[in-house]
Amino acid sequence: MPSTPMPSSPSGVVTRFAPSPTGYLHIGGARTALFNWLYARHTGGKFLLRIEDTDRARSTPEATEKIFEGLRWLGLDWDGDAISQFDRAPRHAEVAREMIARGTAYPCWSTQEEIEAFRETAKAEGRPPLFLSPWRDADPATAPDAPFVVRLKAPRDGETTVSDLVQGDVTWKNETLDDLILLRSDGTPTYMLAVVVDDHDMNVTHIIRGDDHLTNSARQTLIYRGMGWDVPAMAHIPLIHGPDGKKLSKRHGALGVDAYRDMGYPAEAMRNYLARLGWSHGNDEVFTTEQAIGWFDLTHIGKAPARFDYAKLESLSGQHIRAMDDSALLGELEGFLAAQNRPALTDTERAQMLRAMTGLKERAKILPQVLDMASFILGKRPFAPDAAGAKALASAPAGMMEKLTSRLRNANWTPSDLETVVREFSTDEGLGLGKVAQPLRVALSGRTVSLGVFDMMDILGQTESLARLEDCVNSAATGA
Repeated sequence: MPSTPMPSSPSGVVTRFAPSPTGYLHIGGARTALFNWLYARHTGGKFLLRIEDTDRARSTPEATEKIFEGLRWLGLDWDGDAISQFDRAPRHAEVAREMIARGTAYPCWSTQEEIEAFRETAKAEGRPPLFLSPWRDADPATAPDAPFVVRLKAPRDGETTVSDLVQGDVTWKNETLDDLILLRSDGTPTYMLAVVVDDHDMNVTHIIRGDDHLTNSARQTLIYRGMGWDVPAMAHIPLIHGPDGKKLSKRHGALGVDAYRDMGYPAEAMRNYLARLGWSHGNDEVFTTEQAIGWFDLTHIGKAPARFDYAKLESLSGQHIRAMDDSALLGELEGFLAAQNRPALTDTERAQMLRAMTGLKERAKILPQVLDMASFILGKRPFAPDAAGAKALASAPAGMMEKLTSRLRNANWTPSDLETVVREFSTDEGLGLGKVAQPLRVALSGRTVSLGVFDMMDILGQTESLARLEDCVNSAATGA
């Protein structure tokens, strides 16, 4: 199978994200994808997507689609089609055979029992248990007629250094690096070989990934050299830890980006927060995606693990919600409703939401809080008061709501005129404004906390507002 031609990059920079489709898109994987995407977009390069689906027992189409969904929700568009690593297995085997021809790999017929016996002897003699195959320099003509693996012929002396763009120079003594298996006895490639071949054929220039892959980089460097290929620049970013300083896990809360989408964090807020987990631009905490693209580089990625802080995420999310254009926020809300399989907004609701948006988003930190504040728009008559609302209605003087409703029927329906009418009514009834406005608020929304009561009446309009007040009056009259 020939190498697959990949699209060229105007800047020459090509990054990639290569997840395994064995579950949801992990929050750490999402940050890795973001860093690769930002660097590619910053440099005018290419951001490629490869699905590492060689583990057929655990890889599923459903998990692959979850990865696609997560990336699309985050707005991380990739260039070209996603590549399946499994589909490229013939190409991987071709490279292994070429390495044998070059003398940088060799067939090995050692059995698992022989390997275990070697290691046990080494341990007993106080030597490192690194397996040294007797087939490394043997004459293949003496080989048995049996399946074999293909091993890398790693150098036995000297050192291998990776000049990492985040971690600096990291060096391994070659005597600690084994002749790793490139091709299994059934002819399938190992992860190490497949990754190197795919990155080479995809013209990847920068490998940006978690620092748990740092040790792999030394072994993969040897495979590049075994084929005479250029080694891409590498940047190994620290992992994400929980607030307690331990590796992020289920005990710290949600791990998949789909969970944060379903909780109602806007995508731009998640991009902003994930970018700040391990990367910085001066003291800037809140920034747009366009700013992140303009600023992003690899030199400002820190070496220390970042800590996931839910309070900071919520605060940042709230700032993005308040700064968002009202129409854009409405689009986010509609996307959230669709993802939750909730009814779509009607044209009337959409128009009312836009008019109310400044107030709706004032204190919200996540999208459900915006929708909750909009319950006076999205709810249906008759509005049943909550506990605090029922108490406020019960404390109102008998007949007050009926008198107020009658007065409002002839009001000029603007916030300022409505306030004037209610203030005059309060004075005439010998009541403070709050004693009138709070029951009025409950009649309109069923709650004691809402937008300004006069703005709410203006947004709902005269017909709907009066209908809700009449519902409240009728409810009081029937004792319902």
